[in-house]
Amino acid sequence: MSTSLRRHGPDSNRAPFRRVVVTGGCGFVGSHLCDLLLDSGVEVVCVDNLLTGTEDNVVHRQLDDRFELMVHDVTDPIPIPGEVDLVLHLASPASPQDYLRLPVQTLQAGSLGTFSAVELAREKKARFVLASTSEVYGDPLEHPQRESYWGNVNPVGPRSVYDEAKRFAEAATTAYRTEHGVDTAIVRIFNTFGPRMRAEDGRAVPNFIRQALAGEPLTVTGDGSQTRSLCYVGDTVRGILAVAAGSHPGPVNLGNPAETTVLELAHLVCELTGSAAPVEFVDRPVDDPERRRPDIALAWEQFGWKPETDPRKGLSTTIDWFAAQLNDTAVRER
Repeated sequence: MSTSLRRHGPDSNRAPFRRVVVTGGCGFVGSHLCDLLLDSGVEVVCVDNLLTGTEDNVVHRQLDDRFELMVHDVTDPIPIPGEVDLVLHLASPASPQDYLRLPVQTLQAGSLGTFSAVELAREKKARFVLASTSEVYGDPLEHPQRESYWGNVNPVGPRSVYDEAKRFAEAATTAYRTEHGVDTAIVRIFNTFGPRMRAEDGRAVPNFIRQALAGEPLTVTGDGSQTRSLCYVGDTVRGILAVAAGSHPGPVNLGNPAETTVLELAHLVCELTGSAAPVEFVDRPVDDPERRRPDIALAWEQFGWKPETDPRKGLSTTIDWFAAQLNDTAVRER
């Protein structure tokens, strides 16, 4: 990624991005996006209501005069004065634990929040990128999943509040492109992990790391044969910005095509942490996908993007971050 974030494709003669709005910028992926943008010399307005995000993820940027934090709920219009070149819409509860606890807020983020964010892009004549998810494929009947696959989603199941919110957000984004000519793109993010995930996030990677570091049994749902494809957050945000700098409308899959079972992941975390904690099998959640693996041919063909971080290395970095957080907590509690 060039430090100027220059545009690619037919619009490559346009100026590089100068000022970017990131909704959900205090979240896990959003905060890493803010970092990459700022490190590339771009001004960033981070918009977050702190429902699931935390200022701790961006506190190291607070003294940067190119960074602005706006504590704001995106279900209301987003009042940002001045020019904006790019709007990245990530605001939404994203972990099962969060969206099952906040079902209505999740649906509102995908509907009202998307309207607010894309309306901002329309007003500013900015590029708009929706951070969608592999969850739009549901429990897929196609493997690996290509962007042309329509998905297998239960619209009234417990996970539907997230799945259908993102499917609606994709439809709204497409409608604004079709009816109003907004320069939009959609990225579908597959399982992403890395530093700044919450220890109590509820997803497999932070759960296993937290349990392994504490010497607790690693709770594997079902028999652990279900698969996931894990992409390190640095690769994911690089992919989002590659799509943003292009002109392709998407949707574009962003993820790691290397597939692993949940049980294999648990054993790998034990190995990397040096933990002798046992595995404990627990009931599997309703509508939990059986297999998940992206086809990333489009991302490679259009943007030259593919994940570069070996999952073992990414997990080691993430484990070190979690260990440091736990140590800092222990010091503060003494």
